[in-house]
Amino acid sequence: MSIEVSGTVEPGFEPVAEAFAQGFADRPTMGAALHVLVEGRSVVDLWAGIADERSGRAWTRQTPTVVFSCTKGLVSILAARLVAEGRLDYDAPVAHYWPEFAQAGKGRVTVGQALAHQAGLSAPRADLSEDDLVDWDRMAAVLATQEPLWPLGSGYAYHALTHGWLVGEIIRRVTSKSVGAYFRELVTAPLGVDAWIGLPESVSESTAHLQVSSPLAALWAEEAGKPAPNWPHRAMTLGRALPDALVTDDGGFNSERIRAAEIPGAGGVATAEALAVIWSATVTPTRGIRLIDDKVIVEATQTQSTGISVFGGDPPYSRWGYGFQLGSDARLLLSERSFGHDGAGGQVGFADPERRLGFGYVTNWMMGREDQRATQIIAALRKLV
Repeated sequence: MSIEVSGTVEPGFEPVAEAFAQGFADRPTMGAALHVLVEGRSVVDLWAGIADERSGRAWTRQTPTVVFSCTKGLVSILAARLVAEGRLDYDAPVAHYWPEFAQAGKGRVTVGQALAHQAGLSAPRADLSEDDLVDWDRMAAVLATQEPLWPLGSGYAYHALTHGWLVGEIIRRVTSKSVGAYFRELVTAPLGVDAWIGLPESVSESTAHLQVSSPLAALWAEEAGKPAPNWPHRAMTLGRALPDALVTDDGGFNSERIRAAEIPGAGGVATAEALAVIWSATVTPTRGIRLIDDKVIVEATQTQSTGISVFGGDPPYSRWGYGFQLGSDARLLLSERSFGHDGAGGQVGFADPERRLGFGYVTNWMMGREDQRATQIIAALRKLV
C-alpha cells in the first residue's frame, strides 16, 4: 500500500521526501511529519498517515504529538539562554539556586552535572504514583531529599524522566516561572509555533494517539522483567507511575492528565514544524528570533557524558553535552557538531550550526532498536546540505 504524502519540498530535496515516505512501509496506522529549515528557510514540510487509529483521523500539518525526550533538548535551550544572559552558571552548585537540593550529600552537584545525567538521581528509590508524577512540588521535593544512587563524579546514567524536574526546578528558581511558562514566553510565543510543556485542554483532542510497535513492547517487557533493583527501568516508569511501555490505549502519555502536567523530561507536545523552527532558531535567525548565541553553543555542546553508564548497557553509546544530545553512533545526526535530542519511539529534533539547519521529525508509531526512519531521512539529508 502506498502512502499519500502531503506538503512541499524544495527542488533538490526530493530524496528526503522519498526517505520520509519509505518509513510508512507496512505500517498502515502510522502517522508522522517532517520539517527541515536551512538558514531559516523551510525546505521540507511533509506529513502523512493516521493521527488516531481508533477513529481513522488523518494526520495534518497542525497535528501535534508527544515528543518524549525531545523535551529535554528544549529545556536545555532554556538553560543555555539563562547561561548566555549570565543568570545561570553551568559550574555553580545546583544548591546555589535551589538550597533544599543540598540535602543527602548533594551540595556539590553542579548545574552542568545535573544537565549531563551525572547527578545520581536517575530514578526514585521509592515507588511513585501518577498523582506524584503530575505534582511539580512533590517531584521537586523527592529529588531534593533523595540520596544519590552513585557517588558524585563516578559516572553517569540517563535521567529519563527526572532530568526534567531537576533542570526545570533550577529554571523555576532563576526565573520565578514554571518551565512551561518560561518556554512559552521565550520560545513558542515569539516564534509562533505549536509546542507545549503542559498541554492546554483546547489542544488535547487534536493531539496524535500513540501506538507501541510489537518489538518495542517486547523490549520494554524484557526490561521490566530484570531483577531488582532495576534502576534503568525505574528511571522510565518511576516505579508505578507509568506503564512499562510508557503508554496504554488511554493511559501513560496517552492520558490527558499526564499530557496536561508539566513533565519536562518527556512530556512535551509539538508539531514537526515547531521542533524544526525552534532548533533552527538556536543556530540562525528564524522568524526574526535567535534563541542562543554561538559562544554558549560551543560551551554547551562539549562532551560531558558518554560511554558505558554506571548501570551498564551495550554500545553504541549516546553522547551528551549540557543537556543536549550530540551526534554519535547511537544517534546519527548531520555531524559531530549537531545537537538536539531524540525521543522514545522515533521522535528527533536537532540543529546543525555549520549548515544553519533545524530538523524535526515526529510520529505516533513508536518503535525500538529496529527503527531506521529518522536515521534514513537524516542520511538522505546529509548528502544534500
